[in-house]
Amino acid sequence: MRLKSSIWVSAYLRRCQSEGVFGAVSRRGAEEAGAVFVKVVLPDRTAMLYAPAPQTAYDDDRPFERVFAPVSAEPQPESAVDERLAREIRFDPDIWIVETEDRAGRHFLDLAKTG
Repeated sequence: MRLKSSIWVSAYLRRCQSEGVFGAVSRRGAEEAGAVFVKVVLPDRTAMLYAPAPQTAYDDDRPFERVFAPVSAEPQPESAVDERLAREIRFDPDIWIVETEDRAGRHFLDLAKTG
């Protein structure tokens, strides 16, 4: 059984804070199983967006962990990331959005393996 979204988000924010990274919930989703999106804002007001990875990206040995995939290879204008998140909300109003700010763009997420 996967950890509730609300508990995962709390633990993630604590991890960010322990590394000196500001983070906050900008949209609260479904407590139990809402999808979580993480937006990392950089000093130049661009941002990286990390979305839940497709189920095929999960490790068979650890099927209950949350795995993320970057939405783009490079940082995008923050307004473009916000537009993408607005579309995600229209598609699924139960999503969580967590925003962090870090000069180095650190995200502290388990990312899906590529290639």
